[in-house]
Amino acid sequence: MSERILVTGGSGRLGSQVVTELLDHEYEVVSIDRVRPAQRLPLGARFVLADIRDVGEIAYAMKRCDAVIHLGAIPGPNSHPDEVVFGNNTGATFAVLQAASLLGIRRAAIASSVSAYGMAWSERRFFADYVPLDEAHPLLNHDAYGLSKEVDERTAQMFARRDGMSVACLRFHWVACPEELRGRPGQEMNDELFAEGGRGFWGYIDIRDAARATRLAIEAARVAPYGFEPFNIVASDTLLNVATEEAIRRVSPETVIRAPIEGCASAFDIAKAKRLLGWEPLHSWRDAE
Repeated sequence: MSERILVTGGSGRLGSQVVTELLDHEYEVVSIDRVRPAQRLPLGARFVLADIRDVGEIAYAMKRCDAVIHLGAIPGPNSHPDEVVFGNNTGATFAVLQAASLLGIRRAAIASSVSAYGMAWSERRFFADYVPLDEAHPLLNHDAYGLSKEVDERTAQMFARRDGMSVACLRFHWVACPEELRGRPGQEMNDELFAEGGRGFWGYIDIRDAARATRLAIEAARVAPYGFEPFNIVASDTLLNVATEEAIRRVSPETVIRAPIEGCASAFDIAKAKRLLGWEPLHSWRDAE
């Protein structure tokens, strides 16, 4: 008998891709969102219109599910007032994990973000302390969105501690569709976006790789429960045609390069996701060159 997975935010950009990923691997899917999907869901999936900040509504949709993937959130800091971004995102994460706890569900994956490290949206421009940037790097938030992701992770840690859940907090970089990446010209040293992109070390993640990470997080916890764990989910290369170490020295000479970064390889350490989840990125913007 196939497992049934609840996906919050299933009508969204990444959520709809995750629904497809799960169906392609013979899962049943319950998609929950405040917005109806743009198209009718395929066989094997059903949609529930609900407020993902309401524990009761979530629990109704979550009945007879085996695991939950929580993606529903305001995906950035600038579309709503700070207090709305923070309250919505943290409230929804608590409500989803609380419903899972009440129903005895012990496997969850939630969408965190590399924005949790604090550099991406800060008005005070600063860079990471060191690279390759791993999950142990301090979270140094100056904005409501990054803070909401940090609090989401602390919430997940509490549920893991209290209830024995395995909760993967997936720190996604910019989630890009193949058509956005196809034939993309690499950002050169004189690109006006070059320095600003240095905050996130010019990273990204193909949406197909992001969706696969969510599935593998649920599957890995079934085989070997791992408690609370954050994971960098970032492509193995950058958006640059410039060597990563050269680029970092140009925009952020204070960042310590702890280990060699070959060529245009990512400045993010993704070894933990490979070790615990069996995940590594399969796609690059360079594939279609």
